[in-house]
Amino acid sequence: MARKRFDDSSCSVARALNEVGDWWSLLIVLHAMYGTRRFVDFQQQLGIAKNILCDRLAKLVDNEVLRKEDVGEHGSRFEYRLTEKGRDLFPVVVALRQWGDKWNPAPDGQPLDLRDRESGQPIQAVTVQNAKGEPLSIRDVLVAEDLEKASNQG
Repeated sequence: MARKRFDDSSCSVARALNEVGDWWSLLIVLHAMYGTRRFVDFQQQLGIAKNILCDRLAKLVDNEVLRKEDVGEHGSRFEYRLTEKGRDLFPVVVALRQWGDKWNPAPDGQPLDLRDRESGQPIQAVTVQNAKGEPLSIRDVLVAEDLEKASNQG
């Protein structure tokens, strides 16, 4: 059975999941953020079957999350590099990691210690903030069209 596609959906989350919504794709992106570049390295680090890795890399390239570069060492040899679109997933991956550390911690209970390279200080939790930089919860946010509907009814 083919997976449902959300290309025409008005929901941006559904459209984003078309491109990076399976666990292998996000793990490939995560490892690319760590500096993994070559097919064999992705396969070794992830323990993923070659056919699945080939498929996911092709989709990530087609969706312009990764680009495939011929580095030309010893004939044709390719590396996969994050595009700007792929690098923009960084806060998403960090937020997902922080959520996972809180709700599904590692067996030893220790979260990954992410630090600012320059200062050495731990990074702060990813939050949604208002224009003043104050944190917002889900109860503090609404979709702009809901605001318009409310003002039209009042």
